[in-house]
Amino acid sequence: MAETNSADAPVFQALLTPYRSLSMRGFTILMAVLLLVWLTIGAVFLKLGAWPVFGFFGLDILAIYVAFRLNYRAARVREEVRLSRTSLDIRKVPPSGRAEEHHFNPFWTRFRIDRHDEIGITGMAVEMRGKRVALGSFLNPDDRESFAAAFGEALATARGR
Repeated sequence: MAETNSADAPVFQALLTPYRSLSMRGFTILMAVLLLVWLTIGAVFLKLGAWPVFGFFGLDILAIYVAFRLNYRAARVREEVRLSRTSLDIRKVPPSGRAEEHHFNPFWTRFRIDRHDEIGITGMAVEMRGKRVALGSFLNPDDRESFAAAFGEALATARGR
């Protein structure tokens, strides 16, 4: 049986993903309602002889659909943060799916938080020897606050402070 090194045991793990308030089911319902309204109003305009309005309504529905699809594609971004006493690993996965991995020594790493008096945390990054990796840029202010508090505490724990 293989021994596990206690120094490599995770002190902190987090999966950061953007919050989307409308589920795919909600999106389907929204598009169905919009389509029904569009068809109803479009039929009235067709009956009145204003057929170009019917086409422009179709363009509106198409634009709304494309905008939501692009938003859902952007929501596939995620960041995986794993911290142990010997390593801080950050894996950033953009919507394209090509992962970008960063490795740091927790003892030499600085967790930088940029704050604004009214807004709160505006940015977070991990820095070491000139290398800077931004974290959670897509998070809402409350999630940034909770992540910063938990990660800062975990980093101090990993350093043995």
